[in-house]
Amino acid sequence: MSEWTPPERPEWVTRVIDEGRHMDIRSLVPLRADELMETARRNTGFNDFGSDNWQEGFHVFLQALEDEADLHLLGRLMTRSDILRWLEARLGIEAAYAQHPEIEDEIIDQPVIITGLPRSGTSILFELLAEDSRFGSPRNWEIMFPYPPPEAAQYHSDPRIERCEHLVTQWNRVVPSYATMHEMGAEIPNECIVAMSCTFRSENLPGQYQIPSYNAWYYQQDLEPAYRYYKRMLKVLQWRNPRQHWLLKAPSHLGNLSVLFRVFQDARVVITHRDPVVAQASVTNLLGTLYWMRSSKAFDARAFESLMTPDASAARLDAVVEQLEQGQLPSDQVHSFLYHDLINQPLAALETLYREMGSPLDATGRDAMQAYLARKPQGKFGKHQYSLSSGQRELYQRYQNFFGVPDEV
Repeated sequence: MSEWTPPERPEWVTRVIDEGRHMDIRSLVPLRADELMETARRNTGFNDFGSDNWQEGFHVFLQALEDEADLHLLGRLMTRSDILRWLEARLGIEAAYAQHPEIEDEIIDQPVIITGLPRSGTSILFELLAEDSRFGSPRNWEIMFPYPPPEAAQYHSDPRIERCEHLVTQWNRVVPSYATMHEMGAEIPNECIVAMSCTFRSENLPGQYQIPSYNAWYYQQDLEPAYRYYKRMLKVLQWRNPRQHWLLKAPSHLGNLSVLFRVFQDARVVITHRDPVVAQASVTNLLGTLYWMRSSKAFDARAFESLMTPDASAARLDAVVEQLEQGQLPSDQVHSFLYHDLINQPLAALETLYREMGSPLDATGRDAMQAYLARKPQGKFGKHQYSLSSGQRELYQRYQNFFGVPDEV
């Protein structure tokens, strides 16, 4: 396990947290299920949350927050805001279907879905492919505020963009170093797990809080209802703003490929590959920083063994190899992409990927990707520092040999 040192907090954040220690913050910032649901109903004017398969996770999550997360005052305020936004998203999605039943007839056609170990290049590949006008990626603002359904004519001037920017600014002000690890913005594409938060069956939740009881519950769940609800959301997002093909991304899909293909049967899945020893160290720093944003609790990586340990990561990677070797996945719909190639010869690697997917990269898309690379050289937002431990190299040999992943350390 890599070492992690908490980043220094801005002075104003420290003052607010210190003041919160002298307050009854649980009463001041309540996280009670009935009160949150009623507030979400009042805020939206809608009553229907849809099917009840989200409620068990909702209650497990709230109990874990109170028992284990040790949220400071800012953390409770941010968490309450997040939960209300997820609940309001459900209410809005259900209202959209009630008002316009024809949304159900929308077809999600051959989405391209990116996955891989966290910190293996999924984000930069996602943002590069999003430069291709043939793809539509769910932007941060529409994931956070999916109702009313976005309109093509106002897609870049929707007032929800400014609302989302305020939230992003808030997060970056609380922990400025977060921007060096994961660039955020209202119009930047965001991950499937963020959109799936409103199902309360999403790795986004244990990725932000130290809540081992929720973690244990989550990894015993059938995630198909969460994936199907995400598909339901995508239909809302494309109804008034058509997308030729969705471009989606989340590292957590790597452990759920069978479910993913049951829901998105004609998907093209691109798996990014990076030296797992390096990726492991990098994700430790990212998650530690996310926890630090909402809690002063010491970072306990043992509480996240299913996400964090080299043994668990190796098992997840070996499971993908096993599924491909045994024909449990449609191999002609699964494509590999090496981080090494992405960094050293990105355009050539992208052209190869497009050929494998049966849709050559055209000149317009290539030029847009070239411009993106010029705008965002590696390290533009600050260098992401982390230390490494390479003692677990042998755990990853099967995976690295199968996909041809080179060592970086």
